[in-house]
Amino acid sequence: MRRTTLDAIAAGTVTVVFRRWDGPRVRPGGTQRTAVGVLEFTAVEPVEVSALTSEDARAAGFADLPALRQAQEGEGQLYRVRLRLAGPDPRVELRSQATLSAEERTELAGRLDRLDRASRSGPWTAAVLELIATNPGTRAPDLAARLGRETLPFKRDVRKLKELGLTESLDVGYRLSPRGRAFRG
Repeated sequence: MRRTTLDAIAAGTVTVVFRRWDGPRVRPGGTQRTAVGVLEFTAVEPVEVSALTSEDARAAGFADLPALRQAQEGEGQLYRVRLRLAGPDPRVELRSQATLSAEERTELAGRLDRLDRASRSGPWTAAVLELIATNPGTRAPDLAARLGRETLPFKRDVRKLKELGLTESLDVGYRLSPRGRAFRG
């Protein structure tokens, strides 16, 4: 979603979005982490463009019904997705943790070890953390190339580190979070 839409959802002025999909890609009760926090999907229902209302237009942040209808042209089934901001992204608080107890450090080391052991290509976590630490703000394709890796699998691995609160995304590239720097010690 665009940042302007996310900001409007956070402000409560947008409570509905419309998407064209072959089948629903989210479900009621599901959540998605975004730049403004965790979104919760409260309803997902197929809808025809002809059934859209002025209320739908207001709830989706459109000036009027014709503007909403015009924006919904395309292929696939149209879905009305009702959503709300459910709270902050828990990774934000986690990654801001600048000190680690011995127990937290041991737990993190164990989780990284499990990621390394589960990898078909061998251990990767220490190398990726080191690469990000020494090259903050570097494009993912450039970092991946330095390790002789393809970009998409590299980015998936960085997301795993982000889930642990060790890295954070920048407009371009990544950097270690305070938690990541504390772990590397």
